[in-house]
Amino acid sequence: MFQALKGDKVLWGILGLLAIFSFLPIFSASSNLVYVVGKGTPWGYLMKHFVILTIGFVLLFSVHKIPSYYFRGISILMLPIVVLLLIYTATQGTVIAEANASRWIRIPIIGLSFQTSTLASVVLMTYSATYLSKLEEATPTFKSSLLRFWLPVFVVVLLIFPSNLSTAALLFSMVLMLAFIAGYPLRYLMTIIGAGVTAVLLFFLLVKAFPGVFPNRVDTWTSRIENFRTGESSDGNYQVARAKTAIVTGKIFGLGAGKSRMKNFLPQSSSDFIYAIIVEEFGLVGGVGLILLYLLLLYRILVISYKTTSVFGKLAVVGLGIPIVFQAFINMGVALQVLPVTGQNLPMISSGGTSAWMTCIALGIILSISVQEELDGASPIDESNPLNVLSETL
Repeated sequence: MFQALKGDKVLWGILGLLAIFSFLPIFSASSNLVYVVGKGTPWGYLMKHFVILTIGFVLLFSVHKIPSYYFRGISILMLPIVVLLLIYTATQGTVIAEANASRWIRIPIIGLSFQTSTLASVVLMTYSATYLSKLEEATPTFKSSLLRFWLPVFVVVLLIFPSNLSTAALLFSMVLMLAFIAGYPLRYLMTIIGAGVTAVLLFFLLVKAFPGVFPNRVDTWTSRIENFRTGESSDGNYQVARAKTAIVTGKIFGLGAGKSRMKNFLPQSSSDFIYAIIVEEFGLVGGVGLILLYLLLLYRILVISYKTTSVFGKLAVVGLGIPIVFQAFINMGVALQVLPVTGQNLPMISSGGTSAWMTCIALGIILSISVQEELDGASPIDESNPLNVLSETL
């Protein structure tokens, strides 16, 4: 079995440790859904998490077997599909507490909810790496890059923005970082940043000028930031307060696996605030240990990027890997009240479906790139392959 796992072995080990460890807090925190919300059983949620991770690792294994250069063409083909999915998601008009909640679509037959922004993030970052890898050959004009690169980026980000500010902001920031690393002209980059800030301000002004015209989450965002700044009572601050209580209760070595008390008072104890439950049960040792594990993941991502010889490989590894680590620290920052409530889960740990699967796909692409670098005397890229021709055309 281990011989079938190619690529960076340390990265495989980190992912295995995260997955194995996740069963303990998931089993413990799911009791909140059973005894407070009144849904399912702890063993049922544990089995669901096992199935999700099993499917995720099947995707991870399958993707890492695909030659890395294929992903350039795949990202170009997937981009219009992702845009259509985002449009469909945004036009559903799902509203929770008068706020835009159009983030998921339900897959027919199996009835599973799918968060389209997670797929869009993976596809857009791979597409960005594909386009920006061409900068080594020739610096594009602003007009050509605006149509081929920035227009798709703005379309995807703006479709995600009304219902999920944190994901849209993280995605746009990662694209900007990737463009800077790739050597995109700084004067063009500043223009794009200015256009992005202007678009956000215009959106806020339109919402304030014409309230109720279309569902949005502006009031939710502003109240979260204001409550974070002032510390006033609210639903978000209630959860943060309970999370801080859990963290303080954990002390050095924690209460022990399954012995959390705050899980019964945290509505999102198995997802957004699972880090607080981990610290309560495993103490400062467990909390710091998890942070070190994510830092090790970041280190391996940088090592793989450094060892990769192709520009596309370097950019793809950074563009797909860094957001996973950032998301983890954003989740921890919310639990520690360092950041306002954002709704970002803890990668490979929190309960969920599509988010875990897309994380596995992103990591599978990274492992595929590391596999390509391990091949001694690898054969040159087949230029007759349609996917390669498509990426070269871009």
